[in-house]
Amino acid sequence: MLLIIIIILDLVIQAMAELTAEMLEEMKATGIISFATASKDGTPNVVPVGMIFKGDDGNIWLIDNYLNKTLANLKENPKAAFYIWTRDFSESYQIKGSVTIENSGADYEKAVAIAHSKKETYPAKNLIKMKVEEIFYVTPGDHAGKKL
Repeated sequence: MLLIIIIILDLVIQAMAELTAEMLEEMKATGIISFATASKDGTPNVVPVGMIFKGDDGNIWLIDNYLNKTLANLKENPKAAFYIWTRDFSESYQIKGSVTIENSGADYEKAVAIAHSKKETYPAKNLIKMKVEEIFYVTPGDHAGKKL
């Protein structure tokens, strides 16, 4: 019984992983983030993305303008990852989570408006929402690979 409680508590803690204000600021300042997915058979894919930020619902929002392989991968395997380096390269983090894909509704319409405010011709085909589940240090040193 105790083992079950510990496992449940660990799952709750993992589900509550959240980017800090510093991490979000570094994401914004960096401008381009490497976003990684894998197909159902495990073939990796990584792309540079610019329209990625924390949404009003607490998830990480990624506006899909031209994500062909990435979108196909997420439909087969709804897991993704990206990393954040601080601008002074003193720290870096790997963020992992599960995604959902939206192409209708209030949040999607807000994403379309954001994309169009940057450039009217951006198609904003989908809103990809990533629920952050795990954050790891990836800076070289003793804490590399350790979970936050």
